[in-house]
Amino acid sequence: RGGISVIEGYLSQFESYLKDDKRCSKNTLSAYMRDILQFLEYCTVNGNNNIAEIDEPFIKKYIDFLIKSGKSDATKTRVIASVKGYFRFLHIKKIIPEDPSINLKNPRNKKKLPEILSSKEVLLLLSQPSGKDYKSIRDRAMLELLYATGMRVSELIDLSISDINPQIGIVNLHNEKSSRIVPIYKTATKHIAEYIEYVRPAIIGDSGSDKLFLNLSGNPLSRQGCWKIIKYYADKAGIEGDITPQTLRHSFAAHLLENGANLKDVKDMLGHSDISSTQIYADIIKSKFALSYQKFHPLA
Repeated sequence: RGGISVIEGYLSQFESYLKDDKRCSKNTLSAYMRDILQFLEYCTVNGNNNIAEIDEPFIKKYIDFLIKSGKSDATKTRVIASVKGYFRFLHIKKIIPEDPSINLKNPRNKKKLPEILSSKEVLLLLSQPSGKDYKSIRDRAMLELLYATGMRVSELIDLSISDINPQIGIVNLHNEKSSRIVPIYKTATKHIAEYIEYVRPAIIGDSGSDKLFLNLSGNPLSRQGCWKIIKYYADKAGIEGDITPQTLRHSFAAHLLENGANLKDVKDMLGHSDISSTQIYADIIKSKFALSYQKFHPLA
């Protein structure tokens, strides 16, 4: 075997391979290169200075090192993908005779169950922006719309004024691949109509934006701004946990199913391409009922 130093590591060639051949995004490219630099540093520290001498047991030792250092499952999965991609590249380019990572398998990530609010918690959250100032009216409309439709935060901030019809009670959610029309309950349409009629014209200024939700400077509301608004009202309501726009989406789905909605209908309203993504909410409801049965049934 040739003496291929880990210091050299063919890093610039690997970076070009990821960029040009694999068409990796900027973020993925950055993450892969960072992972490989850390791996090669580990090789050097542990006295393995020859790329061609790195074998499967050594790579597994590195994975064990990551586990002991407290890295998350997601990070471990990505690092394994990075290392496998790196050695695959070296083998394809005939820099090494064999790929020592070929049999490595990604650890099965434990799926974290979605955070679900109770109906009482949702009502408490929605009632927090109760004032008649511009910010309170806008925030109430935004919270109501998120819970009424289960839309994603990206869909919320991309909404145009023409996408919503409070009089009929529908919103049109669309992207490059698909579109769907979701109904809106009456309380939400009332708050949305109030925002559109009285607040939005007053804050839009000269921006001329067609976005539905604007900040108080008249510019489109950002994802970060939306997250901060929800966190503020969750803290104000005393609701524990990491409450985000996604929490309202999860709660929307779980509450519909809990009250007897059809799984396929919920799938379509959420805009899921695969019903397995929606099934997790049904599993949560079953688990919740099972816990209630065990706790409250006198003979359980």
